[in-house]
Amino acid sequence: MEEIVLNAELRTVTGKAVKQLRRDGYVPAVVYGHRTEPMNLQVPERALHQVLREAGTNRLITLNIAGLAEPKRVLVRELQRDVISRAMLHVDFYEVVMTEKITADVPIVLVGESPLVKSGQGLLFQGLDAIEIECLPGDLPPHVEVNLTELTSLDQAILVRDLELGEAIEVLTDPDEVVVKILPPEKEEAEEVAAAPEEMPEVEVVGRKEKAKPEVGEEPSSKEKES
Repeated sequence: MEEIVLNAELRTVTGKAVKQLRRDGYVPAVVYGHRTEPMNLQVPERALHQVLREAGTNRLITLNIAGLAEPKRVLVRELQRDVISRAMLHVDFYEVVMTEKITADVPIVLVGESPLVKSGQGLLFQGLDAIEIECLPGDLPPHVEVNLTELTSLDQAILVRDLELGEAIEVLTDPDEVVVKILPPEKEEAEEVAAAPEEMPEVEVVGRKEKAKPEVGEEPSSKEKES
């Protein structure tokens, strides 16, 4: 798999001063880990956008930091975007240790098509769009493929326990969770659950796992993080 590389610089500005940083085409960032002291960084917005398209939150990134001799192997652990403008406000990188296991959410990718869906005799219900796994960083898959051509009868389902990921990966999601299922057309509405958000937040946060770290030299705030 091709290495994904991102260049970064050490950042000295924090707080409200990062607004100018964003206007100059940079995204404020922080890198941390259980063996890494938090470091404030800034990364070019265009380069970060391209890397996120390739890596998402579950592929390793080689982070080259100007002034440091060795790159860091990191995952994106939190990305904040402005809900209205979609501008990237802040990104957290988590430095992994290649010999220590990590947990991650891996997206499910559907491939092929069920013969029943193709002929209009059934409807596809997708219960999960990602599963949680634990593995060494080097074994982290970019996604999990689910072959829909195997679904040839009504009410047939593929459960989490049916996914074959190999011995190096431990699946943490409930094994009885339904990944996909073929439903008769009249059951579609009964199976779907729609949850409308009560209130739109000011900042959209993508990613979880490690608790977000405060900026170096700053206290955490309950308000929107400015850097």
